[in-house]
Amino acid sequence: MAGSTPFRKRRFRKSGDPAETQAATTGPETGPGAPGVPAVPSDTAPAVPSATEVGEGPRQRSGTRRLQAVKNGVRKGGDGARAAVLYVTDLIIENAPRVPVRDLATLRAQFPGLGPDQLADKLIAGAAHATSTVGAGIGAAAMLPVPPAMPAELAAEVTGVAAIELKLVAELHEVYGLRPPGGLKARSLAYLTAWTEERGVDLTKPTTLNAALGGQMKRELRQQITKRMFRNLPNLMPFMVGAAVGAVMNRRDTRKLAEKVRGDLRSRAVPWDALKALPPLEQPSKPLPEAVQDAIEGRPPRHD
Repeated sequence: MAGSTPFRKRRFRKSGDPAETQAATTGPETGPGAPGVPAVPSDTAPAVPSATEVGEGPRQRSGTRRLQAVKNGVRKGGDGARAAVLYVTDLIIENAPRVPVRDLATLRAQFPGLGPDQLADKLIAGAAHATSTVGAGIGAAAMLPVPPAMPAELAAEVTGVAAIELKLVAELHEVYGLRPPGGLKARSLAYLTAWTEERGVDLTKPTTLNAALGGQMKRELRQQITKRMFRNLPNLMPFMVGAAVGAVMNRRDTRKLAEKVRGDLRSRAVPWDALKALPPLEQPSKPLPEAVQDAIEGRPPRHD
């Protein structure tokens, strides 16, 4: 058309061009002064925040509080678990010299006619039955109307099972003719090291009192106790399920430990006819707590 700007010479504007933006916002229907649209200066921010902005602050504060509560709970739970492990570790070390152990002469008199492996089988079966009874008793306690605190139940179970297995480890050493040298305390701590490491005592490296109570031994003992406590958590399930689980798990774990220790001792066993005459084992002067004695004798835990 005459008088019109040719197409190719038209000026193309980008969508964000200020001229177009101004035209769009000041049109006859939407610009300031249009019907129903108040005149607002361009440099004035909206006075009322959006609904999203209104709810964002409280939600963030609420989420922060929940996260902090979770962190505090985890920290408190971890502190409680560590305290329980330290308490049980000290208790097991204290109880170790108080566990009654039968010497070889006593064992052969109680089980006449049995050889070393047959006698070891008897001892393992008796210890597995005793730890099974402890696990069943702790599991049954979980269904009481007012169940005891979980850490106390786990501590009682681990302490009782440790005493049974320490007695078993010590008597297996007697059966295979590998009694550690030293007095009651030194032998007890040697057996405690064997229980922690799940192997027989190496008589070529006798465990001294200072070495047994050293940092490494205590760390290994705490690791063993922590593993046992976490493994025994299912024992606290209610409705007698925990009782069944506790009985099975404790029996299995005791047999597994015993077979490891026996396998190690058997490879270095001294035949009975080659053994030198050994003095009878001295018995502890201070008795164990009633709960631990019940565990060793295979009686279920008492819940007064």
